[in-house]
Amino acid sequence: MSPDLERGDWESAGAPPRRANAQRDGAQRDGAQPDWSPPLGTSQRIRNRAIWAVALFTASVPPAFVALGVAEVTQDQVNVALPLAVGFWLIGLLCALWAAFPTLRYWEALPQTTRWLGALPMLSVSLFFSAALIAALFV
Repeated sequence: MSPDLERGDWESAGAPPRRANAQRDGAQRDGAQPDWSPPLGTSQRIRNRAIWAVALFTASVPPAFVALGVAEVTQDQVNVALPLAVGFWLIGLLCALWAAFPTLRYWEALPQTTRWLGALPMLSVSLFFSAALIAALFV
């Protein structure tokens, strides 16, 4: 017989596996709420990510105006401002998603100000896309 096989393994082969946290599961079945408290520092991380997202969205506006102005004034097709604006905006979108996921995960346990601060960048992105779609329909 192999040394890693024991008699208890053979006897419990047909039985369902025991769970290590069966006592906690029993408490949840009795009507207790699960603990959804966010890990320590989650609110600070959400705030930092949301602030970076808003800062990067704001940083993408001046290069976008310059790119639109350069495109209409000169015949030169080299436009560095537009990729810069798109890059800032995409990095801002990444930060907005990075703030939105923990915000939505711990929504009930977060303070209301942190909830809105974490959701604001993605709301602004969806507003931007909605305005762009409406403008495309009417132009």
